[in-house]
Amino acid sequence: MNIVKKSTSVILLAFVFLILLPLEAINLLASSSMSDKSIATIFLLGLGLPSFLLAKFLYAGAGKQTLKVTMLGPNGVGKTSLLAAIYDQFDQVIGYTDLQLTAENESRKILEDRLAELKNLVGDKIRVRGGVPGTVEPREFLFSLGRTGTTPSALQLRFQDYPGEYLESEAASKEMKTIKRFMKESAAILLAIDTPALMEQEGRWHDYINKPKIVRDLFKEVYQNLDSPRLIILAPVKCEKYVQNAKDANELLRRIKERYATLLDFFRASALEQKVAVVITPVQTVGSVIFSRVEVNDSQPRFYFRKPDPDSPYAPKDSEQPLRYILRFLLRLYIDKQRIPLFDPLLNFLGKDAALRDAMLNVANGCKNNDSFEVVQGGALLGITRRN
Repeated sequence: MNIVKKSTSVILLAFVFLILLPLEAINLLASSSMSDKSIATIFLLGLGLPSFLLAKFLYAGAGKQTLKVTMLGPNGVGKTSLLAAIYDQFDQVIGYTDLQLTAENESRKILEDRLAELKNLVGDKIRVRGGVPGTVEPREFLFSLGRTGTTPSALQLRFQDYPGEYLESEAASKEMKTIKRFMKESAAILLAIDTPALMEQEGRWHDYINKPKIVRDLFKEVYQNLDSPRLIILAPVKCEKYVQNAKDANELLRRIKERYATLLDFFRASALEQKVAVVITPVQTVGSVIFSRVEVNDSQPRFYFRKPDPDSPYAPKDSEQPLRYILRFLLRLYIDKQRIPLFDPLLNFLGKDAALRDAMLNVANGCKNNDSFEVVQGGALLGITRRN
């Protein structure tokens, strides 16, 4: 369900059941005849159960502390596929820890459908761009983060996604406003980068597909007068071909810094340098699918991939790294104990659960920082140790 529609529905329902209908019943009790009073009394008592259940629901929602993350990237780059890989590989890669990630029902259904599509990619002529349906409306993916074997935690991760078309230069102002709102209210932004578009034919299709100038301009507008720390994760996806050895991985890192130079320079400005942490974390989205070639039809690029061994399983690599960095950033904010209105409720919640913090720390300590992985700036916002 659309995020805005869901929130509006809950507010209207609460207003009707908790305020409007009880007030009308009380008015009848005060002004009606005895028979009408009996009807009004039954009516008011009848509201008791739904009002109680609604109040309980609203209270439970209010008790959850949420860390918001915006999935940023153009159409077809693979934002939802990246999130599906993060979700699918969490237990397999870092499940030996005391931390568990539980997807909310609606989110689980969307991600499992995407996983089924990714796992069925076979052959030597896989057209990825346009081959997996993209997001059609703004939506959120909700996860509870807690200790393994316990009841679901009140700590919630909310990944906010939007149709990639919203990032097109001709997108309507209301659509761009949706992206800007997501970015403003998010502690972290996960920017998915189409790696073949960046790397192939000297980056011929990078501007066309990844739209780095639009991305830069969005940050310039949203991060004006930034008053609290943020984490930016540049995540090259579909990068299997370009991380086969250290030399190739370093070239991928160099190319990202080169083609996103103006964005990185913006983050280095004196007003942002101490407030924005930037990391690069490549994710092999499928693992067993390798870029093959690009064909151009009617001035439109078509990127094809191949699966050398049809029996190779779906096996993404490093898909947990963005989440590790997000947890590392959150723990650093807690350690610093700054007064940050955007994060205060969340950090206060962490302060009451030392066991959860330890479980998060075990995962956060697995962040990579070598070859194509790098903390570009803001190391102080990511520095945690067991002594902390």
